Amino acid sequence: MITITAQTPAPTRHHPRVDAGFMVKLFTQGKAVLAKADNLSMQGLRIVGDFVSSDERLTLAIPLPDDREVVTKATIRRREEEAIAIEFDQLDWDDMFALARFLHPRLP
Repeated sequence: MITITAQTPAPTRHHPRVDAGFMVKLFTQGKAVLAKADNLSMQGLRIVGDFVSSDERLTLAIPLPDDREVVTKATIRRREEEAIAIEFDQLDWDDMFALARFLHPRLP
């Protein structure tokens, strides 16, 4: 008997990530919490620690160094033992350009 198993391909990353290393504010359940962003892309970021309760939606304030503060709603996409991965909702043009200014010089 021959058994065929289908493998689910690993998701491909469309947006390269760069090291962040700065603090962001998370707003959830009426509280503001400071957390350290580990890495950042045009689509989302990874935060060290699990500071968010059971909510899957939150608001983020990302103070980009030497630029503007990007404020957006976001969704928690993955929880890891030491971090959470967050995906941004749709960003406006000014926020996208600010993220691009931060990311571009840091890309490999």
